[in-house]
Amino acid sequence: MTEVGTEVVTEVGAEVEEEGNLQDGAVRAQDEVLFEVVNGFGVITLNRPRALNAITHGMVRAMWTQLNAWAVDPAVHAVLIEGAGEKAFCAGGDVRALYDSRVNNATAHQAFFVEEYRLDYLIHRYPKPYIALLDGIVMGGGMGVAQGAGLRIVTDRTRLAMPETGIGLFPDVGASWFLGHLAPTLARYLGLSGATLTAADALYCGLADVWLEGDAPERFRRMLREYDWSAAVAGKDREGGPARSGARRALGGAADPTHLLGALRAAILPLGRTWADDAPLAQVRATLDRHFSALDVSAIVASLAEDVHTPWAADTLALLRQRSPLSLWVTDRQLQKGRRLDLADAFRMELGLGHHVFASGDFVEGVRALLIDKDKQPRWRYATLDDVPAAQVDAFFVSPWPDDAHPLKALGDD
Repeated sequence: MTEVGTEVVTEVGAEVEEEGNLQDGAVRAQDEVLFEVVNGFGVITLNRPRALNAITHGMVRAMWTQLNAWAVDPAVHAVLIEGAGEKAFCAGGDVRALYDSRVNNATAHQAFFVEEYRLDYLIHRYPKPYIALLDGIVMGGGMGVAQGAGLRIVTDRTRLAMPETGIGLFPDVGASWFLGHLAPTLARYLGLSGATLTAADALYCGLADVWLEGDAPERFRRMLREYDWSAAVAGKDREGGPARSGARRALGGAADPTHLLGALRAAILPLGRTWADDAPLAQVRATLDRHFSALDVSAIVASLAEDVHTPWAADTLALLRQRSPLSLWVTDRQLQKGRRLDLADAFRMELGLGHHVFASGDFVEGVRALLIDKDKQPRWRYATLDDVPAAQVDAFFVSPWPDDAHPLKALGDD
């Protein structure tokens, strides 16, 4: 559990400046995300390693188009997404491009979030097995294209976080739903603090399914490319009889995706471990639960402040004190509401929150302090948690659109 989220955002911003700021990403999308079909698997490679594979608008559009094409392609039976290079799966969205759009009174950031959330929703509801190999840094937008996977694979290099409160945002890309379905205290800890998790912690929290240690990721890649998946694709069990997983549901000529995913899990899980009782978070779970079960954000901070003799409590308190007070209140409310929403409504709520955050929140100041002036001394709208008016938080949860005009109104109609 370390605090590397804001450092990663800084690194992404620096590399984006060197690459050139691509407002819509469309020109270089072919280079930024690669697609190939290997042994029946559609493979997506996020290909901006110098920018830690941060997602641009063009990449979102390219993935949307390709995933929809593969969904009805009988030659593609499953999808694997991974990142290029050794440092990151995906460190999030292109924050600098979003900042430039906002300060220039453009609308690119608005279109980006609509299309990004549509893509993330598609992944959660994808009709074929979708596997995410989360090797390296996985943050923000990277979580969005990962958490809908039927199999989320972490490695020794995995560092996973939702660090948005550190730049005046809130955990989005479906976090209202995927954090909202964790234990409530873990969801609050991860969403508010933005703490970074190791592979063991991700597995322990329920944000990963299997941990491939050592050279197991390379063995996994070889297996996908070389293994004969024909029995699983045909919907048969290992003895050659009909699959026992239920009626075959063909889509574009592919086998029952439930059976194929089961076959993939049966082949992949033995390569790694699915338990993490020795995770660092497990060792401090009782302390975490005590503090993060407090009534509200102010009570959490007060509880931690009374326990600063405990290193974990002191470190966590320091993280929270660096975050935007407004973002902390919004995030805590968001996570509470997210537990009661279905996936489509969670994305709709997040799009409304994003509208308000960009209009009257702390995002511009957070990015200024981290990426523009790099003084790391943000002057948040409200200096302390107690300064944040309840009415301001309430206003963020009022949708700026009527239901019949919401940009994501069609989600859930499938």
